[in-house]
Amino acid sequence: MTKNKLTLFIFIALVAGIAVGYLYNIRSINPYNEKILKAEALIKNAETVMVNSKDTLSSAYQEQKAVKKAQIAVRKEATATREGKLEYFALLSDIFLRLIKMIVAPLVFTTLVVGVAKVGDVKAVGRIGGKTMIWFLSATLVSLMLGMILVNLFEPGKTMHLALPDTHLGTDIQKSALSLKDFIAHVFPKSFVEAMANNEILQIVVFSLFFGIATAAIGEKGAIVIKAMDAIAHVILKITGYVMNFAPLAVFGAMTVIVAKQGLSILSTYAIFIGEFYSGLFILWILLALVGLAILGKRVFNLINGLKDAMLLAFSTASSEAAYPRTMLELERFGCKDKIVSFVLPLGYSFNLDGSMMYMTFASLFIAQAYNIHLSFDQQLSMLLILMLTSKGIAGVPRASLVVIAGTIASFNIPEAGLALIIGIDPLLDMGRSATNVVGNAMATAVVSKWEGELKS
Repeated sequence: MTKNKLTLFIFIALVAGIAVGYLYNIRSINPYNEKILKAEALIKNAETVMVNSKDTLSSAYQEQKAVKKAQIAVRKEATATREGKLEYFALLSDIFLRLIKMIVAPLVFTTLVVGVAKVGDVKAVGRIGGKTMIWFLSATLVSLMLGMILVNLFEPGKTMHLALPDTHLGTDIQKSALSLKDFIAHVFPKSFVEAMANNEILQIVVFSLFFGIATAAIGEKGAIVIKAMDAIAHVILKITGYVMNFAPLAVFGAMTVIVAKQGLSILSTYAIFIGEFYSGLFILWILLALVGLAILGKRVFNLINGLKDAMLLAFSTASSEAAYPRTMLELERFGCKDKIVSFVLPLGYSFNLDGSMMYMTFASLFIAQAYNIHLSFDQQLSMLLILMLTSKGIAGVPRASLVVIAGTIASFNIPEAGLALIIGIDPLLDMGRSATNVVGNAMATAVVSKWEGELKS
């Protein structure tokens, strides 16, 4: 499938998915959505009565406890039925994402080993790594700062005026309290096979760096390994081409499920919050493009134009990982040397998720505003620095942004139950975050290539 045709088919699948999802929502899924909403309202009401009740042994308290238990069962049953009705649409995107994940780990390993071996020595690897981390840390800081500034400017949570919930009420999202020990354990693999099996990109990168440097160090014997790895990388890229032909089906399935579950009404309910967040992402895109323009010149527009497939794919599937192989190919077409692409891009998936970074400060402070919790500038700055540290290296965790937010807001006495405000719309926000992550990582790779004098004109 040619590049232009693929873009067209992905776009058609996107529109078709929205249309089918909407029809499916009003004709089949809506009764279950109403059941879930009704159950959630009764659960919330029961919790409020229980919180205000002074005697936990009273009949009123026990009655509300029974109501809560019964409604949780109703919600669980309705959710399971709804998921069952959408199962076949979900399978389309699940199969595609599984195929992409099948490719990513061996692609990162083979291309990075070849790239590092071609760089040759430890000093050169260190130099490229240093420049890469300067960009990553700067971009992370700017993204977090932008989220903080915009949420204070827009104040999307101010109109909600929610009462503080009881401390025992929360969500099912695990908290991320990533200590230094946990972080180091997450970075360094105890088994390369385990890292490959779990798609732990950061651990694969660490092993690949050692393997690549050692391969270069043994001279002629290493040349055989490099040649073999290069051949394997090309085979995997060929497989990528086959897998990408299924992208439109995956996009159709993913969009159908999202719209069928949420309905178009979710857009009107949270229109202001969604609009303000996407405005923030647009500003972040402009900032990235301006920095790119200053370093790369007018060629930056060619880069952004070339990435439209990858961005559309990341947006539709809400997975920047799904766009990894396509982003890699586009960067090499743009003129970036494979040794830089294979080094910078995998690192970016753990250290340079610009869209996710902006969301973390935006969402955390939105929850604080919703509960009328005032955080001083110093406290907001502390939150920003905590997010900067705790967000690194957990890219492979499902709903990673929510996990980090859950751990961070607890440190500032912001109720974890506030996550319920954004869980419903998180898939819609994740789409924009994923597309932005693709732009940020591609820009980082192109800029480092330019700094190293390895960018073909």
